[in-house]
Amino acid sequence: MFSQKLSLKTRDGVRLDGLWYQGGYSKLVVVAHGFFQNKDTKITRQIAETFFNEFDVLVLDFRGHGTSGGRFTLTARESEDLMTYLESVKNRYEKIGVIGFSLGGAIAIQAASRTKLIRSIISIAAPATFGSIDYHFWRKEAFDNLIDNFSSNGIGKGVRLGNPFLKKLKPLECISNLNNTPIFFIHGTHDWLIRPRHSQKLYEYAPNPKRIRIVENGLHAEKMYDQFPDELKKWTLDWFRETL
Repeated sequence: MFSQKLSLKTRDGVRLDGLWYQGGYSKLVVVAHGFFQNKDTKITRQIAETFFNEFDVLVLDFRGHGTSGGRFTLTARESEDLMTYLESVKNRYEKIGVIGFSLGGAIAIQAASRTKLIRSIISIAAPATFGSIDYHFWRKEAFDNLIDNFSSNGIGKGVRLGNPFLKKLKPLECISNLNNTPIFFIHGTHDWLIRPRHSQKLYEYAPNPKRIRIVENGLHAEKMYDQFPDELKKWTLDWFRETL
């Protein structure tokens, strides 16, 4: 497995940076990080390593994150970022799957409603609509997450925000257009930011094939890889083995 840096440009002129791990496999897993994360954070690297023995892996930086340019628009324009990455590597692979965390999961659903390049999705703690995110900052889990950002796990995290008021395509409104793309929803019961009802609602409206797993005591998005690394690795690997 060797890595290659990608430097791309979107149609609206934003420079994107990604890291492409190549092991000669015919199938690719794309890791779409959540808010405040990027391709170089500790947890994102650990997630990418989950798939190294069976898939090539592309880890991206959305605009406004990591070393990519631009400013993050909270899902208004980031599906264009994901499409740009997919278009750059599509001729190398038989099938491509996307694992998306939080807003990265929402972006994966948006993009999959526009293209057949995405053949399988894992959505971990994605919101059904941006406007209904819960923001339960008073919960202990929210405080623990804040503390975690000041530990070694927080090194490299950050975001450069753009206009938060741009119109956003709601995952709940586009999920019925997935065109038989298999989707697996994973959500924690102790998610302080996006409650499990979001994945449950998306699951309800998603076409088959689909699956959902509500994780008892699970926290928000990438944090579940810290809590339950063996379980998350097994569930996500099994899903892509089955659907790619």
